Amino acid sequence: MTVNHTANPAINTACPYCGVGCGVIATQQPDGSVSIKGDPEHPANFGRLCSKGSALAETIGLEDRLLYPEIEGRRAGWDTALNLVAQEFAAAIAEHGPDSVAFYVSGQLLTEDYYVANKLMKGFIGSANIDTNSRLCMASSVAGHRRAFGSDTVPGTYEDLELADLVVLTGSNLAWCHPVLYQRLAAAKENRPGMEVVLIDPRRTMTADIADLHLAIEPDGDVALFAGLLRYIAENGVVQGDYVEKHTTGFEQALAVAEHLTIEEVAVSTGLQPHELETFYRLFIDRERTVTVYSQGVNQSAFGTDKVNAILNCHLATGRIGQPGMGPFSVTGQPNAMGGREVGGLANMLAAHMDLENGLHRNSVQRFWRAPRMAEKPGLKAVDMFKAVADGRIKALWIMATNPADSLPDADAVEAALKTCPLVVVSDITAETDTLRHAHVKLPSTGWGEKDGTVTNSERRISRQRAFLPPPGEARPDWWQIVEVARRMGFAQAFAYADTAEIFREHAALSALENDGTRDFDISAYAGVDARAYANLQPFQWPAPITTNPLGPSAKLSEESTSRFFANGNFYTPDRRARFIPVSPQARRVTDGDYPMILNTGRVRDHWHTMTRTAKSARLSGHMAEPYVEIHPHDAARLRIREAELVRVSSGHGAVLVRALVTSRQRPGSVFVPMHWTDQFSARGRVDALVPPVTDSLSGQPASKNVAVRLTRFEAEYYGFAVCASRPATDRLDYWALARSKGGWRLELADGRPLDAPEALLRRLLSLAPSGVEIIAYHDTRQGSHRMAAFNGERLLGALYLSRTPVVASRGFAVEQLSQPHSDPRSRNRVIAGRAGADRPDPGAVVCSCFGVGANQIAGAVRAGCTSLAAVGKTLKAGTNCGSCRAEIKGLIDAYRLEAAAE
Repeated sequence: MTVNHTANPAINTACPYCGVGCGVIATQQPDGSVSIKGDPEHPANFGRLCSKGSALAETIGLEDRLLYPEIEGRRAGWDTALNLVAQEFAAAIAEHGPDSVAFYVSGQLLTEDYYVANKLMKGFIGSANIDTNSRLCMASSVAGHRRAFGSDTVPGTYEDLELADLVVLTGSNLAWCHPVLYQRLAAAKENRPGMEVVLIDPRRTMTADIADLHLAIEPDGDVALFAGLLRYIAENGVVQGDYVEKHTTGFEQALAVAEHLTIEEVAVSTGLQPHELETFYRLFIDRERTVTVYSQGVNQSAFGTDKVNAILNCHLATGRIGQPGMGPFSVTGQPNAMGGREVGGLANMLAAHMDLENGLHRNSVQRFWRAPRMAEKPGLKAVDMFKAVADGRIKALWIMATNPADSLPDADAVEAALKTCPLVVVSDITAETDTLRHAHVKLPSTGWGEKDGTVTNSERRISRQRAFLPPPGEARPDWWQIVEVARRMGFAQAFAYADTAEIFREHAALSALENDGTRDFDISAYAGVDARAYANLQPFQWPAPITTNPLGPSAKLSEESTSRFFANGNFYTPDRRARFIPVSPQARRVTDGDYPMILNTGRVRDHWHTMTRTAKSARLSGHMAEPYVEIHPHDAARLRIREAELVRVSSGHGAVLVRALVTSRQRPGSVFVPMHWTDQFSARGRVDALVPPVTDSLSGQPASKNVAVRLTRFEAEYYGFAVCASRPATDRLDYWALARSKGGWRLELADGRPLDAPEALLRRLLSLAPSGVEIIAYHDTRQGSHRMAAFNGERLLGALYLSRTPVVASRGFAVEQLSQPHSDPRSRNRVIAGRAGADRPDPGAVVCSCFGVGANQIAGAVRAGCTSLAAVGKTLKAGTNCGSCRAEIKGLIDAYRLEAAAE
């Protein structure tokens, strides 16, 4: 997998999205475009990509890019900007102490960026006030691992999912959040039909497509579920006595706490039926090769760490850990959350998986770095960090590659804190985000395709992310920015790095420091890589101690090194034994009379975080183009909310206005709103404004899955849909949601005020001059229906469809018209009609993003006899590329077959 340096080379790199860590091959074409395909040799994905990965080439354009430094909104040179940052940080430290400054970083950073940021803050500034947005997705896993294993170790590998006889997915919508892992699991199940899959989730997500059993658990019921499982394991004689006796401590204490959790008691705590619990528990004890995959649904809780340890207890009790097809498996949400953990990116950790609380570790790192003043206590975790910004304890804050004004809980309070902070520095690639608008200093960073370094995926595999594009404008890598500030603060000798290869070598060397097998993270075999070897570095899984020879022609891991941990014990506690952690369910009632429903937040299939990357792709916006709330039909009927109407979802902290999606996949009494929409793409879609700043007491991770809310129907005077050749002006609308489309933009809108002048609204949206534009229109005032289009010659500038109820128009057809000529009246009339002729049926809502296949097309294929995924794929190509839509296609096939049977 060496890098080919010929003209227009194919560059092996890594995907910048989730923690699966897929290999990508990027090739520049003669016309300047870039082609993307999965790397068939990369052991994470073997050539597979999801819809987001497949569309990467559509997200690397320079529109909306931050291309030069700015100070107070004015362009500045790099020297001026960096001098200001260094001076202001130094002044705050001199006057108020090291804890008056902070870094808030990101799992989007490369490991080399992370390493120098952590080194500067903890070893040279002398504070541990560096935390990361990974705190929001996997801090509870880290805390649980450290309590049980003595280290933050993920024991298994992706291969275990394919070797297992039972895969338990808890708090993980694998189909949408880790699609390539889902595809690997689905393929394994198809090859081995005897494999069982259990999904534990309050929602019936698309992952349920391959589940043999779905447990629609109540929010935060996981501790009771797995503590009850521990009791069941003991009661049924499945405890692996030899393993427990030789390699663990605390089993009796953990079991004693769980003794009262009979199946009947667990049913009360989880909302599940006793027969469902019996089925799950029996599956677990009968299948030795069991993997439990968990993610944000477990971690994002006030009891997240206890949930993790409840799961780990069950695997330790049965000895199902570190062996093929066995083990607990935390899957991370970001491409380099694991890399950040390795270099101490969290406020309570040190580099190389050393402990900040451990004086010997602090001393070792200080000597290695030759650091003048080492942080001696944990810093502020993410939520507490922004509280300290709000109350004035933090005077200078540097935010890198993340958007906390949208992604942190109590997001409105976070934004208010940023407004009052004396110095906010933001390094980003995007010119406009909800965080960047509050920056005093804006620093343009290189993005995916331009930056160079390493990332670590969820199975501890380190891969190279390589540059294949030049830095645009004056953009610079994040590591370079940090190093330059460090030099200006007087630490030039310790930060004399010429490139990322030097940083990586130091990182690898530190992993071996006074280690001798006492720490899990060891990549010392790579401490001597030169620039050429680093450039050609192949994906490898740690540990990789210096006894290996990865650069030689016959590289082999030493006998002491393995791709899995803990099959034979050897944990990283002082006595090398794992700890059973006694955990018991804790009641946390969040709802009351004012806020009687429970909000759950999460991801959608084709978007990512706050959409600064995926919103550039019209294809990725085709699947879900606006924020929405999933509501069970019973709740919708009770609240008089109809499909596609607008709903105000509010909590004691804020409110959002979103589209109603009525579905029986949602648990009654609960709702789901995705996390992605921001003020850049919607009027009121920032769902984390609703989430209170409640965190797990050990991990500091926010509880984003169990929020008390109320729902009220928004009384819209009119609804609208528009397509626009340029970004529309959306001010003065109560509701709007904007997405890119082929040839321009698509816009959903609504307002609670009467519509007096429909054509004036069209002109306002399109910023049209009073004259020189032709507008044709259809008005039915009695029905409240208005359809208008504006043309400049043959070119459609925009079309607007208005109605008293949610607009019925073919979105796909309307979008297509932006890139079509309109010289004849019939063409223009079709634009006004909002649909093609009878010879071109409406394809319906996009299901397959790769090939633009809609739900109506799939329905037609099913009615024509395509009753399998393979048949639909052969006819329409849907589901044959990335495969991320296969679960939805199967759901449509099943639905239309039932519909046909009923006719």
